[in-house]
Amino acid sequence: MPRIRNDRNDAIDQLFYGILSLQDLDECYRFFGDLFTVQELSAFAQRLQVAHMLSDGKTYEAIRSEISTSSSTITRVNTELRYGSGGYQLVLDRLYPKKTDSE
Repeated sequence: MPRIRNDRNDAIDQLFYGILSLQDLDECYRFFGDLFTVQELSAFAQRLQVAHMLSDGKTYEAIRSEISTSSSTITRVNTELRYGSGGYQLVLDRLYPKKTDSE
């Protein structure tokens, strides 16, 4: 069960509905540019990048050599990938679909 459901409320629902209403990449840049600081947006993007690298089997050392991130961030993302609600994997599967033998 996703942990965020424990904290579900109208304000969070409205945020998610707002995100779901975005129609293209430009709208995402506009909304998230207003919503987050540059540092916050970079941190969230980096977490997804770390999740992708971990799902590709990269080691902590390899990840740290490719992007500037802390071991604690890698650990946090790895923990969510393994024991979280599946959100990272859901997005990764959609962004980077696995190729089948016939492709």
